[in-house]
Amino acid sequence: MRPIPAALTAAVALLAATACGTDTDDDPDGLTTVTAGVIPIVDVAPVYLGVEQGFFTDRGIDLQLESGSGGAAIVPGVISGEFDFAFSNVVSLIVAREQGLPLTTLTNGVTSAGEQGGDFGGVFVLSDSDVTSAAELEGLTVAANNLNNIGDTTVRQSVREAGGDPAAVDFVELPFPDMPAALETGQIDAVWAVEPFASTIREAGHREIASNFVDTHPDLSVAAYFAAEDRMAEAPELFDGITEALHESLAYAEDNPDEVRRILATYTEIDPDLIELMALPRFPGQINEESVRVLADLMVTDGLLDSDPDLDPLLN
Repeated sequence: MRPIPAALTAAVALLAATACGTDTDDDPDGLTTVTAGVIPIVDVAPVYLGVEQGFFTDRGIDLQLESGSGGAAIVPGVISGEFDFAFSNVVSLIVAREQGLPLTTLTNGVTSAGEQGGDFGGVFVLSDSDVTSAAELEGLTVAANNLNNIGDTTVRQSVREAGGDPAAVDFVELPFPDMPAALETGQIDAVWAVEPFASTIREAGHREIASNFVDTHPDLSVAAYFAAEDRMAEAPELFDGITEALHESLAYAEDNPDEVRRILATYTEIDPDLIELMALPRFPGQINEESVRVLADLMVTDGLLDSDPDLDPLLN
């Protein structure tokens, strides 16, 4: 089994040392204050829209959104009770659950657009690179923002689908903002990038050779909103309201892509011109369980997990 991210290891320790969840306080308006851990990326636009549209206050919830650095780093916050619920990619959640953390999903978070060459993430090479397919990444260096996570897992599947050997690809960890420059200076041979960095690379004239989410499953559930089981058991009616508001928020975002682009300017620092160019993901409310099981199988195939995980408690 490959090394587990330190944030998840720390979360296991937190589980043993921390009481279950935190109590939400009623504010003067009679709303229950709920805190959610999110990441300042396009994927969470629906929850920001939901707050703005009043979907949470309609259900008596004063939702406070707090940004974190990444899904794996947010997991400990849910376990400790800092967050009532949060957003993370599916691979991080599967790993966390396999490490004994009692997490369960509330709703889908974000789904692949399902279009080759038109997804919100992909694998890119320089415009003058000799590489024309994912199979030709064998022996080359590919950057991903985190190792042993959803990026390299799905890129390996692109390599496999194209007839290459995924074990022969050298993955290195690199923050998304550093990828365009690292690609252009030749520090790495290819990058896996998501929006807005994918559009930055496309606008520079470089080539996309694979849509790794689509290669894994055309309706890949990439991330989800999740909570701790014990926290949900303490306040089932509250979490029913949270889940209903999330579903309404996701449906609103799915039906109003222009609103998604507009709200991005309020919580990210993405250049407005780039926002208009970006490929958007889809926001169905339901997790595609088949796609998550495909991801889990790949995690076993590539050695991230030792055996098939029990996904039922996570998928609720």
